[in-house]
Amino acid sequence: MTRRVAAQSRAMRPPPLLLLLLLGCGAAAPPTGWPSQLPAPKNVKLHLYNTQQVLSWDPVTPGEDPRPLVYQVQYRLASSHKTWSDVIRDNIPYVNCSNIMATKCDFTPFGFPMHFTVSLQVRAKQGELTSAWTRVPQFMPYQNATIGPPQNLKVMAGEGSLLLHLSPPFDVHRALVKLQYQVRYWEKGTDDIQTKGPLGNSSINLEDLKPLRVYCLQVRAQIEIHGILNSGLFQNASCYETKATATSRLQQTILIVVGTFSLLSVLMGTFLFLFLRYRGLLKYWFHTPPSIPLQIEEYLKEPNQPILEALDNSPKDDAWDSVSIISFPEKEQKEVFQSTLNQSTNEAHQPEEKGLSSR
Repeated sequence: MTRRVAAQSRAMRPPPLLLLLLLGCGAAAPPTGWPSQLPAPKNVKLHLYNTQQVLSWDPVTPGEDPRPLVYQVQYRLASSHKTWSDVIRDNIPYVNCSNIMATKCDFTPFGFPMHFTVSLQVRAKQGELTSAWTRVPQFMPYQNATIGPPQNLKVMAGEGSLLLHLSPPFDVHRALVKLQYQVRYWEKGTDDIQTKGPLGNSSINLEDLKPLRVYCLQVRAQIEIHGILNSGLFQNASCYETKATATSRLQQTILIVVGTFSLLSVLMGTFLFLFLRYRGLLKYWFHTPPSIPLQIEEYLKEPNQPILEALDNSPKDDAWDSVSIISFPEKEQKEVFQSTLNQSTNEAHQPEEKGLSSR
């Protein structure tokens, strides 16, 4: 029995030459210069900003195969039990990242839902050659995306207050997440920064501000899901002036009246002081200069006129009535006065008598 098995084994054993040929064929090496595998994509990045979802990577150095180098992207949902799927239009609307030559895959705007937990991987392919998969950590857009500043900010200035109206940075599913806003503000020119929020209302009123002052403010959005808070970016600072309150308006009116009265008082006092100090100079400036008599002015214009002769023919001596003042003692003044009065009375009656005698 043992001899039969040995004989059968010797009959089944191939000849030595055939065995060498088989061994040579099994150990044949690939053609020179062709790598056995492509390098995996490096520097894989996932850009998440609001609803933007973009996967990018560095180009892979191709081999000597004349066929083109392409990339393949796959995704996996946390609820899919570790099943990877190609990123094609049948799985994700309007997105195809299977066998592409570009070094990025843009899932926007019909990407993964913001509340889904997703994993991605990418590899290179060239003919029959492939690279290893390069994966990115799983992510949830609501938790991992960079949230931009709120949109459509409108500010209404009130009496010592600022009323803010704003809208979310993108459409948010309020039933799934909690959206809030935070405001920080400060008086312009100071470093006293105050914070208000987070608040769930899209209208925020900043009260107890100083009237007629300029305040600068910044607003950001915050999204909370599954107890994890994702704070967004602040807006660029914008400044607004508050309006005056009734008390400040009254104070402003009083200050204006007092200031105007004070200014007028200072101006009048200054004018009076200058007038008294430079009165002679002002009189000299505003006094009418003496004028030349008309006759002399005519003579100066025409010297041949006989004006000097007319002046020489004028009487040299003026006629004066002589008045004598005689003083008497007091008794004599009375007697003189009585005699003078009688004399004037007699003279007055004499013409009447002469008139009667003539008749």
